[in-house]
Amino acid sequence: MYFVAKVTSGQERVIANMLQNKASKFGSTIYSIIVVEGMRGYIIIESEDEVACRNFITKEKNIHGLLPKPLAEAEVDKLIAVKTLAPEITKDDIIEFVAGPFKGYKAKVIKVDDAKGDVTVELMDVVVPIPITTKLNTARVVEKAHSQENEKV
Repeated sequence: MYFVAKVTSGQERVIANMLQNKASKFGSTIYSIIVVEGMRGYIIIESEDEVACRNFITKEKNIHGLLPKPLAEAEVDKLIAVKTLAPEITKDDIIEFVAGPFKGYKAKVIKVDDAKGDVTVELMDVVVPIPITTKLNTARVVEKAHSQENEKV
């Protein structure tokens, strides 16, 4: 069964690591601890039952209790499913950074690594083009690459 624990916002990973260490030392009935990106202030704990889960998190720092209803496995699957980016970024596309230190800059895509969620680009309008690798979610497509079929016309 999956239970949602309320934790101090911003401390989800730290608390999950602490609970993982505790579970491995004491051989409890906790099967997994999940931190979901974008779900601030909560972690998911897979346990044998609610009593075991409550006993496991009792008197731990920065944990404020469990939500009253457990999560169904289908709900957990939705939360941890890999989300695909709607505008597919491909090689030779022109992108614009929407976040990070290069916000507002345009760049040409050299390589896309979907497994890691990274994109390697060369900034435009710079004297010396240097390849930069950054996360896919920091960029949006401004202009799609032209296919060779369109250029033959």
